[in-house]
Amino acid sequence: MMLSGYAPSAAVVDQVGKIARELRLRATTKPGSFFWVLDPVMGDNGRIYVAEDTVPVYKSLLKDADLILPNQFEAELLSEVKIHDLATMKQAITTLHQAHQVPHVLITSIRLPPTASNTPTQADDDLSSKAKLTVVGSTSTSDMKPRLFRITVEALPIFFSGTGDMFASLMVSRLRQAARDADVLSRPHWRSPDEVEGADLPLAKAAEKVLASMHAVLKDTVERYDATTKKLQEEKSRELNEGVGEEAAQDKETQSHLRLTRAAEVRVVRNARVLRDPPNLESFKAQAVFAEPEVADEDQDTKPDEPVHQT
Repeated sequence: MMLSGYAPSAAVVDQVGKIARELRLRATTKPGSFFWVLDPVMGDNGRIYVAEDTVPVYKSLLKDADLILPNQFEAELLSEVKIHDLATMKQAITTLHQAHQVPHVLITSIRLPPTASNTPTQADDDLSSKAKLTVVGSTSTSDMKPRLFRITVEALPIFFSGTGDMFASLMVSRLRQAARDADVLSRPHWRSPDEVEGADLPLAKAAEKVLASMHAVLKDTVERYDATTKKLQEEKSRELNEGVGEEAAQDKETQSHLRLTRAAEVRVVRNARVLRDPPNLESFKAQAVFAEPEVADEDQDTKPDEPVHQT
């Protein structure tokens, strides 16, 4: 397996593609013996943070990848479909399957407004009082039609450092494990037979375990972050009572920022146990997605809500 992530320029992305194609060529005589997970890191929240010419290079590599892990903004860039509900999500994923021949797609960090085609699941109802984010995935059938599933989870109110890399790396091991359990490791691209439904795909089973592990790690990280925040507030309160100079205050502010930044780094090593054995798997079950395009009134000028992205 090969996992590729952030690359700062089109030239580097192109070289990554050459490595993947060479490995794919070597594996031609043995289907399933090479699998490329491509995380097309380009931007988020409507903003590209790599060179603009990187986007077309990523598009040119899609046909060689087995699984791609874009966030919502990156999926829009690659598919050229604006996502604002599950119907347009299906359209974007179908484009990635059919126009770019990507066997597996997993779109992360999505928040969708409720629509007629975005019917809440029981998991959504259970989370109704909390902020939520959704992961939507699909493995194509033999004729490149999507088999959609989604997993809805509680969104934690902190920007964490390292979640994207953590998600991608966990998917590598969990997908291979799920593909082995489904006996598809010797099939091209580890693609399941057409009769397997979306929520039963190895990709869905892998995503369930990854999200269960990550949620446990992030909850532990939140507890450390909250404890650090409380301690900093107590220290600041004492300093106000004691009185400090302006330069000392600025230095304290810098130190406080660094401590909070460190506190937001995901606690991976300390949570190795939950990475091995994901807790509360029942809360992260994949749901089937039934999304049909909504017909807009031709006489009404409609504009979809802007999607909200969650890192």
